[in-house]
Amino acid sequence: MSKYWSKLTASLVPYVPGEQPKDQRYIKLNTNENPYPPSPKVIEAIQAAVNEDLRLYPDPTCEKLTEKIAHYYRLTEDQVFVGNGSDEILAFAFQGFFSPDRPILFPDITYSFYPVYAKLYGLTYETLPVDENFKVEPEHFRIPNGGIIVPNPNAPTARYMPLESLRIILDANREQVVIVDEAYIDFGGDSAIRYIAEYPNLLVVQTLSKSRSLAGLRVGMAMGHKDLIEGLNRIKNSFNSYTLDRLALAGSIAAIEDQSYFEETTRKVTATRERTIQALKPIGFRIIESQANFIFITHPQQSAQHLFDGLRARGILVRFFNKPRINQFLRVSIGTDEEMETFVAAMGQIVG
Repeated sequence: MSKYWSKLTASLVPYVPGEQPKDQRYIKLNTNENPYPPSPKVIEAIQAAVNEDLRLYPDPTCEKLTEKIAHYYRLTEDQVFVGNGSDEILAFAFQGFFSPDRPILFPDITYSFYPVYAKLYGLTYETLPVDENFKVEPEHFRIPNGGIIVPNPNAPTARYMPLESLRIILDANREQVVIVDEAYIDFGGDSAIRYIAEYPNLLVVQTLSKSRSLAGLRVGMAMGHKDLIEGLNRIKNSFNSYTLDRLALAGSIAAIEDQSYFEETTRKVTATRERTIQALKPIGFRIIESQANFIFITHPQQSAQHLFDGLRARGILVRFFNKPRINQFLRVSIGTDEEMETFVAAMGQIVG
């Protein structure tokens, strides 16, 4: 601990991203990245943007991208906010909509960045238990609170909450902001964006990192009532007016325009996910129902640590969370068919 740190810095327990080792070449199934490259049109757009205009600041309003997203989701431009990845937008939202005097609510098994943000911004929170199959119970969210955040599908469990269950949460909490974190929504679920007109307290956050293969570009978006979007802009412009650079703007616009490529890659990922699930069942694995680009798995006769170590020794990386209730599970990102066949074969050897 440095003597120069503030008390807040010293007290933080930061989010830990998936490892990115350099010692050898691995099959990386640990960071929920898309196994397929971005649309060729994205590469072309970024290359075209590499010109003398890089000496100029990008558009702080991200007008063309905002316009493109609004058209895509049939919203108005003042219902859309864009930022440097969905994590940045979530950080802005925690600052903009939650207060220390009332606790925010989120599931007890969820994205581990939420408690980090709460600590960073001096917020209190309560976690609500998911059931034994990691289902989020909407009735639990009927207690007094200062705001709610629910990932859908959830991470790391991959469980999806049907929109009728989400509506229960929204109806019970009309005076608080309800954030729905939809980082993985394009791999099987229905988006809550359709509820924006009905619920002015709903903020839907998405990312281009997963389904659009742009994790390296860092582009996220939020959709909601114009008052929520104005709140996010007030936070952003008090922090950094230029959150997206010229290359990110060019590439993300091209990614949204290439709908056929998006549909093709998400279809391939979901098909591989289902094949992988069917291949794991005969060797004894239990797989939580997934609507994401990853699966959450456990084996009754093998510890998750043993499976994790065995895979790593064979050059395959997955994610192991050594935390209560999930310390016998592994989160496995969906790779290419060839990568997942190698993964299943390795699992067969380890379990064998």
